[in-house]
Amino acid sequence: MTMTNVTASGFLLMGFSTKPQLEIFYASLFLVLYLLALFGNILIILSISMDQSLKKSPMYFFLKHLSMLDLCYISVTVPRFICNSFRHSGNISLWECMAQCFTLTLCAIAEMAMLTVMSYDRYVAICLPLRYDIIMNIRTCANGIAGVWISGTFSGVMHTAATFSIHFCGPRVIHQFFCDIPQLLKLSCSNDYLREVGVSVFFTLMSFGCIIFIGYSYMQIFSSVLRMPSAEGRSKAFSTCLPHLAVVLLFASTGFFEFLKPHSDNPTALDIVLTIFYTIVPPTFNPMIYSLRNKAMKAALRMVFKRSKAYLFL
Repeated sequence: MTMTNVTASGFLLMGFSTKPQLEIFYASLFLVLYLLALFGNILIILSISMDQSLKKSPMYFFLKHLSMLDLCYISVTVPRFICNSFRHSGNISLWECMAQCFTLTLCAIAEMAMLTVMSYDRYVAICLPLRYDIIMNIRTCANGIAGVWISGTFSGVMHTAATFSIHFCGPRVIHQFFCDIPQLLKLSCSNDYLREVGVSVFFTLMSFGCIIFIGYSYMQIFSSVLRMPSAEGRSKAFSTCLPHLAVVLLFASTGFFEFLKPHSDNPTALDIVLTIFYTIVPPTFNPMIYSLRNKAMKAALRMVFKRSKAYLFL
C-alpha cells in the first residue's frame, strides 16, 4: 500500500504486501474465498427459508441466523481489502475504522453466543427429547436470537468506545488489512489502552464461559447418544451434532490463534495464514460443514437447485 495522502484523522491499512503484484494476488485469493462464503451462506439461508419443515425447526432457525452472521462477519473486512488492493490505496477514515471495529466485534461475539445457543438446542433435543417441543418453543427461540444480537451489540459498543477513547500518536499505520484492535492499541500515546485491555479480558472470560458451557453440553450429549440402543438413532444424533461441534471447534481454534498470535510490524507468512483462518475460514467453511453430513440440508439444497433449473427453463 502507498503511504501517501494519509488523512490526519484517518489510518493507513498496510495489508500484506507493498508489492503491487502480491497485492493483486492476495486480493484475488480473498475474492475467491469471499465468493465461496457468499454463495454457501446465501444457499443455506434460501434452503431453510424455502423448506417448510426446516423453517419450523429451532435447529435450522438458529442455523439460518448463523449464516446471516457469517455473511456479515466476512463482509465487514474482505470487500474493503479487495477494493484497497486493486486501487493500491489503504486509506481508511476514522469513522470507517470505528464502524469496522464495531461490526467485527459484534459479529464475533454474536457468533460465539449463537454457537452456545445452538449447543443448548442440541442438548435439549438429545438429552430431553420428550420435553423438546415445550422447552424450545417460539418464545425460547426468539429470546435466544435477541440475546445473541444484544450481547454482540453491547460488546461492539464497549470495545469501540474503549479503543477510540485513546489518543493516537505518530504515523497512524495499521499493519493489517482491517482495523484490528490490537494494532490500534499499539498506536496509543500512553497507558490509555489499559481500558480496552480490561474490556478485552472481560469478554475473553465470557467467551471461555461459553466454550465451557458448550463442552459440558456435548459431554452430556455424547453420554446420552452412546446409551441409545438403536444404531440408527445414534447415527441420526451424530449427523445433527457433529457438524455443529466441528463449527464450534473451527471458530474457537481460529479465535485462539488470533488471541495468541504475535502482532508484528512486519507481517510474516504465518501472520497471513492466521489472519485468513480468523477472518475468512469460519464463514467460508461453515456452510460446507453443515451440508456434508446433514441429510435434511442435502435434500433442501437439492430442492433449491431443482427450482433454480425450473426457473431457468421457463
